[in-house]
Formats: sequence, structure tokens, C-alpha cells
Amino acid sequence: MHPALDTLLLAFSAEDGPAIPARALFLGARPHPSLRRWPEITGWQPLKPLADEWERGGFQRVDAPSGRWPLVMVLPGKSRDETLAWFAMARDHLLPGGRIACAMSNTAGAARFEKEFAKATGTVTSIQKHKCRAFHAADHGTWNEALFNEWRELGTPRFIPETGFITQAGVFSHGRVDPGSLLLAKHLPAHLHGHVADLGAGWGYLTHIALDRCPGIERIDLSEADSRALACAKRNLARHARDIRIHWHDVTTGLPETYDAILMNPPFHTGQDTDVDLGRAFLTTAAAALKRHGKLYLVANRQLPYEAQLDSLRLHWRRLAEDGTYKVIIAEKRT
Repeated sequence: MHPALDTLLLAFSAEDGPAIPARALFLGARPHPSLRRWPEITGWQPLKPLADEWERGGFQRVDAPSGRWPLVMVLPGKSRDETLAWFAMARDHLLPGGRIACAMSNTAGAARFEKEFAKATGTVTSIQKHKCRAFHAADHGTWNEALFNEWRELGTPRFIPETGFITQAGVFSHGRVDPGSLLLAKHLPAHLHGHVADLGAGWGYLTHIALDRCPGIERIDLSEADSRALACAKRNLARHARDIRIHWHDVTTGLPETYDAILMNPPFHTGQDTDVDLGRAFLTTAAAALKRHGKLYLVANRQLPYEAQLDSLRLHWRRLAEDGTYKVIIAEKRT
């Protein structure tokens, strides 16, 4: 199960804890058997694999939160600005007199964020269990709205300085162009053509470079698991008058089409933990989706053992470039 979620729900099972309301909104929703006993709970989850997990649990999901609720629960992401922005989002969807309840692991800074939450809400009730901390507060009309306004601003999409690109707190490479993507972009050839895919496309940087450099691209498909990153990508790529198709999709589940070329800066973290198997799953999907003689352009941290995976997938590969941190690999499907 999810330790932070287990801890959060303990607060509602305690004798002196808050009562389970008739309706609740769950930001960063994750399923839990105990939630099936709640009268009505609606979840918002921007990450596709977790959104699918929530729906498989039989719960109602929305693409964007709306309305106001007597309880808003929060399982935040991993960045400071994202977490504080989610506190503000919870405030925006709370009924007068309602309650916000949040839970985080200790390693994610739960104690620090509880203090931040208390600055805005005053009295906070806290419970610690499973190396996590859950904290909640009810709105009695005395909260510090100026502080919530500051936090709300942290979640607003904004330009990366000295560029025309929009990003948002919580998405990969928020506030800058990722150095690995910069290295891959430097070595993308101008002869890419036909049907191209950008897997784990983020806010669209590699797609933008490919469209700028490669007039032979007839169509490019972006697949990205974070709906917030895709919203940024739509804005960042609006300048291009080509066939661009954007998909909120979990790449590890495979792709329905095949491609002449695939671009990839694959993720290798699940939450705060390194997950090399996630990157390997991206490679497996790419290999299956390449046409014969199709090419994969990949950037990764130098220490990640992707070459063995490429061998097992029977792709012919070579390194195009590397620096002190990253390596760029081109792989071809010959059979």
C-alpha cells in the first residue's frame, strides 16, 4: 500500500479525529480499500499511471478539479513549489467551514510542510505513523489568505527565463531546459522524416527542436504521462504549423502505431526513488514501435545500464556523444 495514504486515513479512524464527510475531493488521488466505504469521493491525479490505478479501483476521477467540497485531501508531489501550490488548490475547492487534510513521508519533508501549512491555517492536528505524517485543519474564517495567494502563484505556468517556453511547478525540468535534452537536441540530425514520436515528451522541448530542424517530419506524436506537462506542451508548440498529436499516455503500456524515428529522454524515477526498470520499459516500448530501419535517439545519465537492454532488444546501437553526466545513443531496428 501507500504509507502516506495509510497515515492520512488513520486520522479519520481515530476516536478524536474528524468525521468522514458525505463528499470529498482528493488531490493526487491514490486508491485504498478503506475509501470504498466513503459515501462520495472524487479524485484528481495528473499522472496517467496513477490516474488509471485510481479508476481501476472503481473511483470517480476528474480531469480538472471544480466546485467546493467539505473535505479536500492532498497527497502532494515531490517539489516544494508543487506542494505549496496544491495547498492553495485545496483551499480554492474547500467549502466554508471545511477541512484540508494532507499526508507526506518524512523523507519528503513532512514536518517542514506541516509548519508551512500551519502558517496559513493556524491550529493543525497531526498524526505520525509509517514514517509519514498526516496533518489537517478546519477553516474557521481566520486563515491567512495572503499566504495562500502566494502559494497559488507558485503553481501558475510561467516562462523559462530568456526562452519562449512555458513550464509549471511539478513537471519534469520545471523552470529550465533539461541538460540531457539539450545534449540530445545538439546531436539530432536534420534528416529525420516521416512519422516521428517523442516518448516522455514533457513540455515539448525535443519536439520543438525536431520540428525546427527537420522539414521532412510529416507528423509527430507526443506521449507524456503528466497532464500538466502536456498542457504546457500545447502552448509551447502552438507556433508550429505541422501535424502534432498530443497523447496523455503511459508509455510503458505500449504504443498503437509504428514510427520512422523515436526521440526519448526516458524517466528513471518513480516518485523520489530511482527506478531503472522504468527507463528499460520505455526502451522496450520504443523497440516494438520502430519500423524496420527506424531509429531511436536516446539520452540518459551515463551510469544507467541501457546498452544491455538495447542488445537484448536486438537493436544496433552506438554512442553519438557524451559529457560528464549524459550519453546520447542512436539505435536502429534492422529486422
